[in-house]
Amino acid sequence: MADRGTNNITDTPVYPASPGKIGVFDSGYGGLTILKGIRKVLPQYDYLYLGDNARAPYGTRSFELVYQFTLDAVRELFSRGCHLVILACNTASAKALRSIQQNDLPHLDPDRRVLGVIRPTVEHLGQTGAKHVGIVATPGTVVSHSYTLEITKLFPEMHVTEQGCPMWVPLIENNESSGPGADYFVHKYLKELFIRDSKIDSLVLGCTHYPLMIEKIRQYTPAGVAIIAQGEIVGESLRNYLLRHPEMEAKCSRGGSVEYLTTENPEKFNSLAGLFMGETVSAGHLCISHSG
Repeated sequence: MADRGTNNITDTPVYPASPGKIGVFDSGYGGLTILKGIRKVLPQYDYLYLGDNARAPYGTRSFELVYQFTLDAVRELFSRGCHLVILACNTASAKALRSIQQNDLPHLDPDRRVLGVIRPTVEHLGQTGAKHVGIVATPGTVVSHSYTLEITKLFPEMHVTEQGCPMWVPLIENNESSGPGADYFVHKYLKELFIRDSKIDSLVLGCTHYPLMIEKIRQYTPAGVAIIAQGEIVGESLRNYLLRHPEMEAKCSRGGSVEYLTTENPEKFNSLAGLFMGETVSAGHLCISHSG
């Protein structure tokens, strides 16, 4: 396997140069909703999904740890031929994307790209006429204030209220998203959010797990509030990106295939991933070594 590289700026790794799959990375399962949305918009490309389930969840981890874990995964995907990697994880996009883009890509490979999910979501908000935006997300994403910062930069007239929902991901990953516990915690967090701003007209699901609970979320969201999930939004954004960057599009292999890798037990991953994707999933196992 090609050298994954190190944090030493003088040590330049060598990665495969031929066209490769589009890499999609998440700390676990949630990024599968992004992959599903991307494939709906762009079914012609090959994809390589990497779920770091063994080290999930990322939502409560420090900025430094999320950055190191995400960089490890990006290196792994580059070594497997990906020229373009999508961080299909709001926490990784919030805590790691900027550092990787600015500090790591120049010496890893300045011709490869890593993109996130927060910017496309915010750009979409600008097309909806939203005035008061609610963000529900993991504690890590909320603490980063990445959505507020990005919205303020692009649309300073929007009012943003963020709400951490620490119990939603565990409920989904333990297949309890339709049970009474889900009702309690969905109602609890949304009630807190709408008490803080009763004028919210758009609710962003700022965690890629949350679309699996969208009907429950809709049940406790006031009528007339638009619920914004990220999958197809990111897919459309990626389509536009590839149109603007034909040199990158040429490096993305076409065949409509999907390969799945997980750092945890593949059988466990396959079972839950199948629910996310609505189809049979067969993943391979991967050990990611930290190379910092």
